[in-house]
Amino acid sequence: MDRPVKAAFERDLRVIPIEDILPMRQVEDRVLRSVKYRRIARSVAEVGVIEPLVVARPRGQGSWMLLDGHVRLSILKELGERDIRCLVSDDDEAFTYNRRVNRLATIQEHYMIVRALERGVPAEKLARALDVDVKAIQRKRDMLCGICPEVVELLKDRSVNPSTFTMLRKMRAVRQIEAAELMISAGNFTGSYARALLAATRQSDLVQSHKPKKIGGMTAEQMARMEREMASLTADFRTLEASYGDDVLHLVIASGYLSRLVANPAIEQWLAARHPEILSGFRSIISVASLDAAAAEDDDDDDGSSAEGDGADETSPWPSPRPEAGPSDQLTALG
Repeated sequence: MDRPVKAAFERDLRVIPIEDILPMRQVEDRVLRSVKYRRIARSVAEVGVIEPLVVARPRGQGSWMLLDGHVRLSILKELGERDIRCLVSDDDEAFTYNRRVNRLATIQEHYMIVRALERGVPAEKLARALDVDVKAIQRKRDMLCGICPEVVELLKDRSVNPSTFTMLRKMRAVRQIEAAELMISAGNFTGSYARALLAATRQSDLVQSHKPKKIGGMTAEQMARMEREMASLTADFRTLEASYGDDVLHLVIASGYLSRLVANPAIEQWLAARHPEILSGFRSIISVASLDAAAAEDDDDDDGSSAEGDGADETSPWPSPRPEAGPSDQLTALG
């Protein structure tokens, strides 16, 4: 029999005096001076706080413990607010709010901007709410013009530098798809990498194939050589990619076996006395596998990094949707 799901919050929001809310930490000076803080402050001043602060019920006559929304609280204090709408949590667990954050992808931002404009929200008001220039709103609106649907589907969940689409737009559809697949395989969506892919693109794969490519600091001969080298590199990369899974599996199995061997004192002493070079090789293999595992764990943590901390994407002009008020909430309020 299925058990009913228990709500983790009270159903109704509670208005709490700002002096009765106790932050769990202080907002650092570097955050107060950051561009992101200024954008959030501008958004709060323009459309208000969309997502309420999360607090835990006080014990006895104590203060309400702030679980989520330290940046918003700091901004509201600066604006002179006295009472704040809060969501009351049933426990004082704060890990989820600050670690498990869903980032808004670049293409999702584009669709939300377009939707707000279609609903009649002036571009100037959007720019004020997001603390960006009106031209940035216009560039975001037109970002996918000239991009084939297959590339949009490939990159829809990725955090892509907007300048990357400018480079892709100069390629034909087939080359766009190929470049997007290379970016995904390399995990690199920066404008500089897209520019390198454009430089390595054959003239026949460009939209304006009748015009010679112009890449600053490179001659026609250098670009031709780069095209050949890039084609060879891409072929080698795909060959390695095809065998990567099996190679990693073999490495994990081998490193586990070698770890058990080296952990045996008798075997370790014998190898150190008779074959130190083999022992050194075993330890190198074990350390490489350990570093790969640690890197994978770090990547998992980065996916949920706090939107109030260092995890902000500096390449994107838009604030994160969680836990602070982000584009989705802001555009809904503006519309």
